[in-house]
Amino acid sequence: MLQQARPSAFAVEAHDLAKSFGSKRAVDGVSLAVPTGSIFGLLGPNGAGKTTTLRMLLGIIDPDRGERQLLGRARPLEAASEVGYLPEERGLYPAMTAREAIAFMGALRGLPLSEGRRRAEAMLEERGLGDWTHKPIRTLSKGMAQTVQLLGTLVHGPRLIVLDEPFSGLDAINQEKLEALIRAQAEAGVTVIFSTHVIAHAERLCERIAIVAGGKVAFEGAVDAARDRLRPMVRLRTRAADGPWRSALPQDARLAGREWRFELPPSGPEPLLRALLAGEAGIETLSIERPGLHDAFVAIAGAAAAEAMGRGGDPQ
Repeated sequence: MLQQARPSAFAVEAHDLAKSFGSKRAVDGVSLAVPTGSIFGLLGPNGAGKTTTLRMLLGIIDPDRGERQLLGRARPLEAASEVGYLPEERGLYPAMTAREAIAFMGALRGLPLSEGRRRAEAMLEERGLGDWTHKPIRTLSKGMAQTVQLLGTLVHGPRLIVLDEPFSGLDAINQEKLEALIRAQAEAGVTVIFSTHVIAHAERLCERIAIVAGGKVAFEGAVDAARDRLRPMVRLRTRAADGPWRSALPQDARLAGREWRFELPPSGPEPLLRALLAGEAGIETLSIERPGLHDAFVAIAGAAAAEAMGRGGDPQ
């Protein structure tokens, strides 16, 4: 059973969610907790169960088993007016102007149309997009239309924003703008959940992540905790090719050209440095590199899932 948390502690909680479509188990026992005001990422390849999980959290579909709470409510749809949702399948009425499309999306969440139009004009102007206000959606590029739909997701001032693969189809400049917008929402106290199969977005933005593979959560927690599952790597180049200092290197240290590479020993760098200096190794370069989220993903979810992430598909 879900434990009752303080209203402000978690924006979203889920325990043991499962969902099948016919004989396919899309989600199999997903549990997670999203702190209020955080940026939380669902990270995994396409087909891992991210979209189904989001839809269950939002109450769009019901789980076969498990429990969820959304903004303190056991029935997620009761919180719909406080949620902004950008689905993976984008869709706007092509004849609507940008202003009307944004206002219409706000009206679906209970915002009066007149107020939605006023906010839409302000949001477009703030972003230097005022000349889009009266342009029909069909005349906008794909990236422009996606920006309009994103603004429609935010126009009613939601407490929780859920974005399903929001970076898909955006060029590098618009991806940067979206990242800045997500950070700004979190700084204003809004909780943001987004799914992605691009590790770099999660590493730059998220405080906490859930790594999803095969319908299961392989890891849920802080990004730093995921990276800390692997030891830092040492890169060492010395003038001396051999000497008593070699005994201080781990047995699995490997030599690539003139550079030694190995995991930082549990004892830390100080004993290694003392041995290198005492043994007159002649240190030319010494660097300690913390593993990235990609390395952690491979260690947690496996190489097949990481490869699938790279090609945007399912692990084989």
